[in-house]
Amino acid sequence: MPTGIQTNRTAVALPTDVSQEVMQLARGESAIMQLARRIPLPGRGLSIPTITADPEAEWVDETAAKPVKNPGVAMKTMKGYKLAVILPFSNEFRRDLAALYDNIVARLPGALAMKFDRTVLGAVQAPGEHFGTLAAATKQSILAGQNFTAYDGLVAAYENISTAGGILNGIAMGPQGYGLLLGAQDKQGRPLFLPNSNDGRIPGVLGAQIVQGRGVYVPGTAPTTGESATPGTPAVVGVAGDWSQAMYGMVQDIQIEFSDQATLTYTDANSQTVTINLWQRNMFAVRCEFEAGFVANVNAFNLLTGATPT
Repeated sequence: MPTGIQTNRTAVALPTDVSQEVMQLARGESAIMQLARRIPLPGRGLSIPTITADPEAEWVDETAAKPVKNPGVAMKTMKGYKLAVILPFSNEFRRDLAALYDNIVARLPGALAMKFDRTVLGAVQAPGEHFGTLAAATKQSILAGQNFTAYDGLVAAYENISTAGGILNGIAMGPQGYGLLLGAQDKQGRPLFLPNSNDGRIPGVLGAQIVQGRGVYVPGTAPTTGESATPGTPAVVGVAGDWSQAMYGMVQDIQIEFSDQATLTYTDANSQTVTINLWQRNMFAVRCEFEAGFVANVNAFNLLTGATPT
């Protein structure tokens, strides 16, 4: 079996009798897609008219000439980019470890959703110039400090978004940021954000709903020393904003396809190029992909940050 192929029976350290219950991480879901507005996206892309400012009315005297104003209008281009992954399996893996196989395949859409969120936040490079990101948005710390609470940081984000003409109506939060909210206290040591007793979720903050997603996280960087010393950067643990000013488009919904006839070429963990013929090896592959784009008014969003690595 080529290096890097883990989905065969010999690569999984499980007993002879395998439980149908599989211990696994929570399935990923795009927090960005839950908050942003979805629009149809043709394969060739789309130009989106964007209103950047409303015309301002003026009081006038009777019979006086009325003011002539122009709204602020700009155009944004959204283009669909393909996000995909292929997993090869042995036929025996699917037959003898059916529960594990089913769970792995069921998690593939979540893996794509996490990558989408991480791309929007700037954790990974955008696939092209017409895929918008929020990487340049203003940053606000929600890490508690001396005379400073997570609530103070959220209020600062609210004010900044309001200054840009937006209304804070949603917060996408990674588990790391959600933990900061749960641990936030006022100056008397009382919890600032109390979760509901029925589902354990914080119902909202400053009138904005909170949506969790494991992809809403950008690791921070530790400071360096020496002649070329650089300061560290805090981790991004959430994004707050006016989600009426963010759109995503899907050229094609998630597609999952199977093949036992293809030849796969990939680079293994040792940076070696490996080629495998599925039919020859009694294997098959699962391909999961979608084609999507994203645009937003960056000024209507604030990135929420946590601690800086040391």
